[in-house]
This record gives sequence, structure tokens and C-alpha cells, in this order.
Amino acid sequence: MIELFQVQNLIALSVFLAITLGAWGVLSAIADRPSTAEERLKRVLNPNARRPTAASMERQQDRIQQKVKEAASKLGKSFRPVDEVELGKIRMTLLNAGFRSEQAVAIYYGMKAFFLLVGLAIAVPLVISKFGMTQTGITYIVIAAAVGYYAPDFMVNRIKGKRIESIFLGLPDALDLMVVCVEAGLGLDTAMRRVTSELAQSCPVLCEEFAIANFQVQMGRARKDVLRDLGIRTGVEDMRALAAVIIQAEKFGSSIGAALRVQSDSMRLKRRQLAEERAAKTAVKIMIPLILFIFPGVFVVLVGPAGIQIAKTMINN
Repeated sequence: MIELFQVQNLIALSVFLAITLGAWGVLSAIADRPSTAEERLKRVLNPNARRPTAASMERQQDRIQQKVKEAASKLGKSFRPVDEVELGKIRMTLLNAGFRSEQAVAIYYGMKAFFLLVGLAIAVPLVISKFGMTQTGITYIVIAAAVGYYAPDFMVNRIKGKRIESIFLGLPDALDLMVVCVEAGLGLDTAMRRVTSELAQSCPVLCEEFAIANFQVQMGRARKDVLRDLGIRTGVEDMRALAAVIIQAEKFGSSIGAALRVQSDSMRLKRRQLAEERAAKTAVKIMIPLILFIFPGVFVVLVGPAGIQIAKTMINN
């Protein structure tokens, strides 16, 4: 009983300290920030003083982001694997998700460590106050830590899936426009730049990858290496096939426009098949909300009056 009382006092004290430190940090941030009246008074007393420009605000935001990156990289050093094969897989996953920074792996493991600590900070007081340091409590703590540790994996895989889907759905339209440009007499690099400028609003992810490929070609890299890296960087099998088709067409001197047209027709067929597959799955997926939410209401409306009449009849008899 005494130990339970001490544990409860310790939990209450830790919660009080956490709330106090959080409130102190918020109030300190607000207090350090000058008010609007003070800023106006300073501008009246010193007319030469100017408001912070957008460039200064961007520099301040960049400094904050740099500090966050440094903190995350330091926090994730202990979780970073030593095996180069595992590091290569993580780099490729982050690259497919659109994270190209050199510190992406360090920040990724820093986020894993941060979410692990957050999961423990949330679970430990709640579990100890309810279950104590029993086997059940330790199990819940381990589950919370595992959820926090693997939460960045879920987010990265979700971003990667959306990015791959966006590239896959936008690639047939980009190839159609590229075919028109190539058959009109433009070169492949010029056609890619034209596609990047025309489809920047509808397919921003794909246009970003094309822009990176164009920049690499302009910097002097071989086109076949750029196209091969483009297929690997995006993680889309159709993009790899497109890169292989263009490389083979250039190698054997065949028409690039014809090769692009065949690839565009194939990808458009795949996109149509994907749409038909999702439409066919809709009838099955709609059964779950239909059974859980719609069917009970319809059942009550239809069977309820009859049930009430049957119950009254049985009571009267």
C-alpha cells in the first residue's frame, strides 16, 4: 500500500513538472516575442527601421529547420544500423519517398527515436497508474514503444506509395505530350523540359523528377545513366521500363517517338485496368459500412413496428 502511494505521488509529481515546464516554455516564447504595440512604437521612434522581409523570415525558418535536422541526426545515431546493406535499403526507400537530403537517413532514425520516447512518455504514467509494474503493464509499455518506433516506417511507406501512384498515373499523359514534341522535331531533352513546364500543375511529382534528370544531363552526365537513375529513384517499374526502352532506341538508332508511343499505349492500358480493378472492389468494400451503419437503421425502421405490435399482442394475451 505504501509503495502504491509512493508511485502515485511520483506520477502526480512528474505530470505536474511536465505541465509546469511546458507552460513555462510557452510563456517564455510569448514573452520574448515583441508585441505589435512595441513594434509600432519602435517604428515611430526609429523610422529607418524596417519590418522583417520575406527573405529574413525564410532565413530564420531555414535556421530552425537546420537545428531540427541536427537534433534529429544526433538523436538517431544510436539507432542507425552499421550494416551497409540495410542502410542502402533505407536510403532507397527514402529516395523513393522523395527525401533526397544527405541527412535523410540520420533524420529518419532520429524521428524513430523521438517517437519511441514519446510513446514511452505517454504509456508509462498511464500504465503504471492502472496496472503497475506487472507483466501486463510491461507488455503495454513495450507495445507503445514499438508503435512509436515503427510509426515513421508507416508514414514513409505511405508517402512512398502515394508518390509512386502519382508518377504511375501521370506518366501516360507525359509520354503522350513527349511523343507529340519528339515527332514535331524536338530533341528528347527539350521534349522533357517542355513536359516539365506544361504538366507542372497536374503532375508535379513527375515533373520534378524530369527536371532533376534534365539538370543532370545539362551538368554533363551520360543520358543513359541519368535515365537509369531516374527509374531507380522513382521506384516505378514502368519508369524503369521506359528508361530501358529509350536507352535501347538510342543504342540501335531506332525511332524514339515510336518507342515512346508503344510505351504510352501500354501504360494507358495498365491505368485503365487499374481503374477497372478499383471499381470492381468498390462493391465489396461498400458492404462493410452498409452492414455496420445502414442495415441496422433499415432493420429498425422495417421490423420495429411489427415487433412492437407482436409484443403488445403477447402482453395482452
